[in-house]
Amino acid sequence: MSPDRRRRPSGPDAGPQQVGPAIAKVLSRIGASPSPQTMELVFARWEELVGAELAAHSQPMRLQDSTLVVGADHPAWATRARMDSEVILTRARQLGDTTIVRIEVVVRHR
Repeated sequence: MSPDRRRRPSGPDAGPQQVGPAIAKVLSRIGASPSPQTMELVFARWEELVGAELAAHSQPMRLQDSTLVVGADHPAWATRARMDSEVILTRARQLGDTTIVRIEVVVRHR
């Protein structure tokens, strides 16, 4: 078949798409509910969300439904993150996110 007679794909894989909507589709297909904006807030703006001190000892691990799972590098920092969870949720709402309603903190070993 000559190059000019090739069929173009149709349907959901019809070619290039904008990244934002494409990411949202992928997230929904794998059962993840967060929007790209939520993903950016949690993973790219973590220090802004929780503050420099806590960010140095913790990191977001995953978003599961409306729960943000945070890993802390020491039990004391896990306790601090748990104590600050309402402040973190309030800050997330101030930054425009309304999908995270709960924070779960675990101690992770490096």
